[in-house]
Amino acid sequence: MTDELEPAPPETVLVTGWPAFTAARLMKKILSGDSETRLVILSREKFALGAQEMLDALPDDQGRRARVVVGDVCDMDLGLAGSEVRELAAEVTSIHHLAGIYYLGVEREAAERVNVDGTRGVIELAGECRKLRRLSHWSTAGVSGRRRGVILEEELDEGQSFRNFYEETKFEAEKLARAAARRMPVTIFRPGVIVGDSRTGEIDKFDGPYSLMVLIVQGPLDVALPLPGRGAAPLHLVPIDFVVDAAHALSLDERAAGGTFHLTDPCPFAARQIYELVAERAQKKRPRGFIPTGLAKVVMRTPGLERLARAPLAFLDSFDHLAFYNCRQTLALLKGTGIECPPFDSYVDHLVRYVREVHAARRKKIEDEVFDPFE
Repeated sequence: MTDELEPAPPETVLVTGWPAFTAARLMKKILSGDSETRLVILSREKFALGAQEMLDALPDDQGRRARVVVGDVCDMDLGLAGSEVRELAAEVTSIHHLAGIYYLGVEREAAERVNVDGTRGVIELAGECRKLRRLSHWSTAGVSGRRRGVILEEELDEGQSFRNFYEETKFEAEKLARAAARRMPVTIFRPGVIVGDSRTGEIDKFDGPYSLMVLIVQGPLDVALPLPGRGAAPLHLVPIDFVVDAAHALSLDERAAGGTFHLTDPCPFAARQIYELVAERAQKKRPRGFIPTGLAKVVMRTPGLERLARAPLAFLDSFDHLAFYNCRQTLALLKGTGIECPPFDSYVDHLVRYVREVHAARRKKIEDEVFDPFE
C-alpha cells in the first residue's frame, strides 16, 4: 500500500498596510481566490472599523474567512498581545508586508520608523511562524534611486544615491528582507508608479503622475501646458490590477521564493508620450514645449503655487530620469498565466474618464453644499 501525501493545510495570509488602496485590492484578491484561504488584516486601531466594514461588504463566503487584528508594525511585537503573537505564529502560512509611508516628501525619522523598523518587526514575526510558506515584501522600483541605465531585478546595492528619504528607507527595508531570505522563503516585489485599474480607471488618490494629468484633463480647451522637462525618459506607470494579480500569482509560485520581481511595464512610454495621449483622449491641446526641470522646481517653490498646481517637487525629480527596469524574471514566471502588463495606450481612456467623473462628483457636492433651496 502506497503512502498518500497529506493535503496541504489551508492558507492563512497576514496582510499589513490597510487602508492603502493596494493592500485593500490585494485582500479582496486573496479572498476571491481559493475558497479555503483565510485572511488576517493587521490594522492600526483608528482604521480597524473601516477594515471590518470592508469585510462586511464582501460576499458572506469571503468575509467570514477574514478577521481584523489591531496592531502597528512600528511597535514591539507589532503592537500585539503575547497570546495574539502565539496564535499568529501557529496559523499564518503567508505574509504580505505592504505597510509603509509612500509619500515622496516624507521626513527621515517617520520614514525610518515605518519603512525600516516596521519591516524589521514583520520579519521577526515571520521568523516565529512555524508554517511559513512565504514572506512577500513589497518594495518599490524606486530603490534604484538616482541610478541610470538598465536596472536588473537581482541588483540592489550599487552605491546609488537617493532623491528622497522614501527611496532611501525602502532601500534599507529591502536590504533587511534580502538578509532574511537566507533563513526563510522571501519574495520581493518592486512595483513601478501605480496608477488606476486598467479596466475601470479606479484609484484612491490623485498624486504623483496624476498631478499633471488632472491639470490637462480639467484645464481650458485652448491652453497647451508646457511639461516640466523634455519628457524623453520613460515614465514607469503600471496599473494596479496588474500589480495585484502578478504579486498574488508569484506569491503562490514556489519558484518565486528567494526572488526579486520588477512589477513594471516591459515597454514603458516616455513621459511626453503619456501626457500627449492624456491630452488627446481628453480632447485637449497637446502639451507644448517644456520648462527646464530645475526652473520648474524653483517656480513650484513659490508659496501657494505647489498646492495650487498639485505637482509635487519630488515627482519632478523623476520626470527626466533615464532608468529602465528589466523585468525578465517576472515575465518568465508569469508566462502562461495570462497575466500581462497592458500598454498605457490601451487603458488611458479609463484613467481620463475616472479623473473626470471624480472631479464632476466633487463639483456637484460643493454646489449642493453651497445651494440651500430653503434659504
